[in-house]
Amino acid sequence: SADLAAMALAARQTLAGFGKAFNDNRYVSVVWLVLAAIGLLERAGLQERARIAIAQLRAVTVGRLLGVYFIVRQGAATLGLTSLGGHAQMVRPLVAPMAEGAAETKFGALPDRERFLIRSHAAAADNIALFFGEDIFIAIASILLIKGFLEQNGIVVEPLELSVWAMPTAIAALLIHGARLWLLDRRLKRALAPPPVAQEQGVQP
Repeated sequence: SADLAAMALAARQTLAGFGKAFNDNRYVSVVWLVLAAIGLLERAGLQERARIAIAQLRAVTVGRLLGVYFIVRQGAATLGLTSLGGHAQMVRPLVAPMAEGAAETKFGALPDRERFLIRSHAAAADNIALFFGEDIFIAIASILLIKGFLEQNGIVVEPLELSVWAMPTAIAALLIHGARLWLLDRRLKRALAPPPVAQEQGVQP
């Protein structure tokens, strides 16, 4: 019938539109290729290799490792490199396994509670660093959104001014989250460090 023919034509036009957009924006296909590559690397033992690599560095703690990642992630975001990191690309396959490896090197096998705590802090480091770092880059969508919202309410402000005032917030986020990671190290030490062996009384060394 005419209705079915119209529906079929609309479906073909919609599919053609998606195909054209996908073909015109080839970076979309690159993203899918990157995710597939990460999946293959994980299957080939990427997480295990990350754990082994970090286990060789005795001075690394969970807090120090995540603190370094926080600084790198925030610094990249301030330059507009928001894709340099992320949960799928970086946290799950590399950062979280390396943090777990650092804890296992110091404390041995991890209980599920502490393992999930480390993973959640790895994800939080990525989120917070990106959120407070990207607003320093004047060409990011969030800056333009803030500018547009303020102008709708009669407040004229330049993107550079927003970027400058985002810097103290980013520094505060770095300091506050650095303190949280320091407290994380202390919490893991209290929960996982073996109790000191009591010396036998009356026995001379």
